[in-house]
Amino acid sequence: MPLSSATMDDSTAGQIRTPRPVRLAILTVSDTRTEATDTSGGLLVERATAEGHVLVARALVADEKDLIIAAIQRFKSPDVGAEVILITGGTGITGRDVTVDAVEPLIDKPIPGFGELFRMLSYADIGPSTIASRALAGRIGTTIVFALPGSTGACRLAWDKILSHQLDIRSKPCNLVSLFPRLAE
Repeated sequence: MPLSSATMDDSTAGQIRTPRPVRLAILTVSDTRTEATDTSGGLLVERATAEGHVLVARALVADEKDLIIAAIQRFKSPDVGAEVILITGGTGITGRDVTVDAVEPLIDKPIPGFGELFRMLSYADIGPSTIASRALAGRIGTTIVFALPGSTGACRLAWDKILSHQLDIRSKPCNLVSLFPRLAE
């Protein structure tokens, strides 16, 4: 069965859709973390696979624009085929925080509501410190990319409050997965 089609739950005679696995890639951007200490990337892998999504790639790169761009291009290539790329780290305002600077020029269609909603929800946890986050999302070709802060708490918040719902075809009234077939239009 192709991943792009939703399936019907046999036990309910086609009334309820079962989750549609999304092909995810996870990229951690950090000058200091290693695979062993990448708790944010680990949390995203854990949450996504627990919900039935397919991890097609995972990488950790330094805060360098060219490395971030290369990883995105590899993840969205036909060989990997990520439908969604989750990037954690490098979304702050320091000189070494270059994730947003690397991702923004690649975006065909921004999804400004993600960053707005993320910062609104984050405000409840960290107050006005949330203004330093440049979290963003957008479409690059037929792949949707989310750039999240590098903290485990921020990744947990983004996944639990936003991403898990938008990457679940059963979420109503709408979700990003239902738009996948039309992203190439």
